[in-house]
Order: sequence, then C-alpha cells, then structure tokens
Amino acid sequence: MQGVGSDTMGLRILIAGGGTGGHVIPALAIARELRDRVGAEVRFVGTARGLETRLVPEAGFPLELIRAGQLKNVSLGTRLQTLMDLPLGLARCVSLLRSFRPAVVVGVGGYASGPAMLAAILLKVPTLAFEPNAIPGLANRLVGGRVKAAAVNFEESRCYFHGARVTGTPVRPEFFAIEKKPLGGKKRLLVFGASQGARVLNELMPKIMDRLLDAFPDLEVVHQTGARHGDSTFEGYKRAEVGFERVTVTPYLDDMATQFEAADLILCRSGASTMAELAAAGRAAILVPFPKAADEHQRKNAEAFVAIGAAEMVLEPELSEEKLLEVLGKLLNDDLRREKMGTRARRLAHPDAVKVIGDMVLELAGHKTL
Repeated sequence: MQGVGSDTMGLRILIAGGGTGGHVIPALAIARELRDRVGAEVRFVGTARGLETRLVPEAGFPLELIRAGQLKNVSLGTRLQTLMDLPLGLARCVSLLRSFRPAVVVGVGGYASGPAMLAAILLKVPTLAFEPNAIPGLANRLVGGRVKAAAVNFEESRCYFHGARVTGTPVRPEFFAIEKKPLGGKKRLLVFGASQGARVLNELMPKIMDRLLDAFPDLEVVHQTGARHGDSTFEGYKRAEVGFERVTVTPYLDDMATQFEAADLILCRSGASTMAELAAAGRAAILVPFPKAADEHQRKNAEAFVAIGAAEMVLEPELSEEKLLEVLGKLLNDDLRREKMGTRARRLAHPDAVKVIGDMVLELAGHKTL
C-alpha cells in the first residue's frame, strides 16, 4: 500500500488518536495545515470516549470510531477488556486503511493511535508519530522504533522514536503575538486546570484568597474552575467571604490567549497544550502536575521547564495553603524573576511547528513541500 496517495486520487492522510485536548487540538492544527496547503483529504480515527468526538466533526473533518481503551493505571477488568478489544480495533483499522488508502498515517497518541499505527506498519503505509509530552504515552512508545518519522515537542522524547525531530507543538498564532508584560503596576494572577479544572486548586484558592489579596492590594485574580467544579468552587469563595471585586470565578474562559496576555503569573497544570501555550506566550508559571497522568508525563513536562528556570513546580501531595501562599507570594513580589522565567519559557516555543510537521508528512507522502 505504500505510496497510495497518487495524483489521480489526491493526497489522503489519516490521523489517529486523541482523547485529551493535548492530543486532539494539535492534530486538528496539522489537519488544517495539510488541507489548506495542498488540499489534502484528511480523515480521523478515534474512540467514542475522547474529545475528538466533539472537536473533529465541529472542525469539519470525518471521524471513524474504533474500540480501544487503557492498559495502564486501570483495573484488571478494564485491562482485560482493552486486550479483548485490541484485535477488533486492529482489524477495523486495517479495513479503514484498505478502503481509504492514505499516503501517510499520523499517530498523535491516545487510545486509537496504537491500533491504527500498528495497522499502518503491517500494511507498509508510511507513519509519522506526533508526541507533545516529554515522556511518550504507551501507544507511541510501542511503535516509536518502527515509525518512519516522529515530530516531538521536547528533546527528552527524541530517543523513543526512529527519525525524530524536535518540531514543537502547534499553537494558535495569537499566543506568539503576546508581548512582554510591563513591570510594575497592577498584577493579575490566572488560575486554571485545563478544561476539566483542577480540584486541588479549586479547593485551596478560596481558602487563601483573603490573605493573598491583603498581601497584594493591586492584585486581580481570574480563576477558571472547569465545568464540573464551577458551583462548588464559587460556593467555596462565598463560604470564605471573599469579595468578588478583584476576583473573577468562571467555569470556562473563551479566549485563553487574551487571558495569558493579561496575566503576570499563571498557576496551572502541566499538560502538553498548556506547556506549549506558556512557551509561546512567554509567561512565568507555577506548575502543579496532575498526579494521575499516565507515566507521570505532566511531571516530566514541568521538570523540562524547571530545568531551564522557566517555571516553578509544586507536586500536589506537597501542596498546602501555606505552601501555595509562599510560592505565589515570592513570585508576585519579584518582577524581574517573573520576566526572566517568561523569557526562558519562550526559548522552548516553536512558531513554525505546524508548518514543519506538515513538511514532514508531505515528505513521507512523496509530495513536494512548499
């Protein structure tokens, strides 16, 4: 099947995987790049449990669903069900490849990525793995040595793949347009835990907010709670008798680029998309990795930033009211240090990531790059 994307049928690309925004959002950026640049026909493969079920159709791309699940950090019953589903998922992917006949299969990690990439390798379809985390997930680790090429976000993950190149993660252009925040004057703290929120931040921030606002009279706080924790977090602030003149509490923020631009300091998780956005925006951050993330990838992402002085990290088991007040206070009091952290974070940014990844896909397809 190699080289099936002929001129007579047009260039066809299959993108497999998803689950979280850290996988789906960059995958959609790659799909748009290939569609808009060379008119490629792009189809997605995912599972019914991931964000791809909503985001991919909304973006106008067809989505095929297969049965696939977790093997790590789950019960024995779930693991057995996943192993039973694997042959069915693989067979479904083989059928999709034979009918769609893509020139390249791009695996972005997540449940569906493993069966689709394995099917492509068996059928000798060129493969490209995309890995946004410092430590690859299980699906990408299993196929890493057999792919034709790989696009990674961190230098630390290159060793897991054949033909790997540090390309960065595609990020919306608005984040790269963010300029340095002027020193002095009012400060703004942005708190969020990705789209689902972070329970530990939602519980601790209301308890320390009065003391934080007293210590910094010119501080404003914007706190995104996530949809599931909106009501409970708001009630937490009310019980703590925190006034809302300088605090905004909302389940969801529509324009994160605007919020990053206004922020002097960001308190957040360390998922792949968040890390790429922090680098693009050049903002200082306190990172609280999600402790149940597979293979501790959020901790590894945070450590890559901490290693170059681009962020502070506090592990969730070590986080208390006093610890959170301490780390916030030190950075809010130190304008120059925040500026240096933002500058160092920007060294990890890759403004041309989506173009470079597009070039790699087109090269595998035998298509001239522009």
